[in-house]
Amino acid sequence: MGEMLSLDCVVIGGGVVGLAVARELAMAGREVVLLEAEPLTGSITSSRNSEVIHAGLYYPTGSLKAELCVAGKQKLYDYCRDRHIPHKRCGKLVVASNEAEVAYLEKLLKQAEANGVDDCRLIGSTELFRLEPQITGFAALVSPSTGIIDSHRLMEAYVADIESHGGSVVLNSPVLAGELLGDTVRLAIGGLDPVEIEARLVVNAAGLDAWTISGGMVGLDRKTMPERHYAKGCYFSLTGRAPAERLVYPVPEPGGLGVHLTLDLAGQARFGPDVEWVETIGYDVDPRRADTFYGAIRRYWPHLPDGALQPAYSGVRPKVAGPGGGGGGDFVIQGPETTGHPAYAALYGIESPGLTASMAIAERVARLTL
Repeated sequence: MGEMLSLDCVVIGGGVVGLAVARELAMAGREVVLLEAEPLTGSITSSRNSEVIHAGLYYPTGSLKAELCVAGKQKLYDYCRDRHIPHKRCGKLVVASNEAEVAYLEKLLKQAEANGVDDCRLIGSTELFRLEPQITGFAALVSPSTGIIDSHRLMEAYVADIESHGGSVVLNSPVLAGELLGDTVRLAIGGLDPVEIEARLVVNAAGLDAWTISGGMVGLDRKTMPERHYAKGCYFSLTGRAPAERLVYPVPEPGGLGVHLTLDLAGQARFGPDVEWVETIGYDVDPRRADTFYGAIRRYWPHLPDGALQPAYSGVRPKVAGPGGGGGGDFVIQGPETTGHPAYAALYGIESPGLTASMAIAERVARLTL
């Protein structure tokens, strides 16, 4: 057995949320070490998404997703401006393709207002045509505060903040096992230099692996762990020019927001994600899934040419509610009171809008643990 390292705070998981949590703790004056199993930060869920800054329209009022998305969005825009992180407040349209779907948009507008998003409005087909001539719909909801961000540059800035406040990010350091002791947590770390750590605070922000990490914690009451579900989503890129300057979403489907048009900062368009409930994690993109994409996209962009979609990438959303539960599910953020141990905090089901909410999630974790 190797040496035992005694540490103050350990954050498990170097995705965008783990990095935000480590940054918040370091800036609060705690000594922080972040452990990432992979050879680089944010290489799993944080780099397999739409890179959208969400406005906070859809989530049930009073949910953590609603509260932390709306709070996090403002923090994120301010941070991007202060730190010169590439981003664009391009806005988005949620398009009703027939009269029946307009009722949904009216409900969504009320939901947005209840969540504190006060800049949305409904437009008819004439104004929709004026804004985006290639997008067709009966009506649309305009969300001006939705945007896009370079998530890798964001994560680099978080890392820089962690390090400038005395914290460190350690790669290739998988957590193999753990044990809840009196008022500390002991961790066995693998990698090239296996080591044992005893920490006064451990925050499990391991994303898809959060359940595995908690499941390997000797002394943790398993009843504190929510259900685990995986929803895979594939993205296809568009060859040729983007048909719109804004993000375009259809009326949502269970488990996701529907196959939407999203843009990167270079103006390149991609479509996705779809929803496929899976038991295991894999990132292959079956080209045949494009068959359903064409029909879905043509509801709002009828002129999508045949053969214009190429398989791009996929991601897997960690969810606490499965298809039987409507595929929704809120963030689960547990401080020591909920995990039942003074030195252990855990996050589950941190999927969209986790990137947008990352700073607000981090503040919540700090409040529960400091």
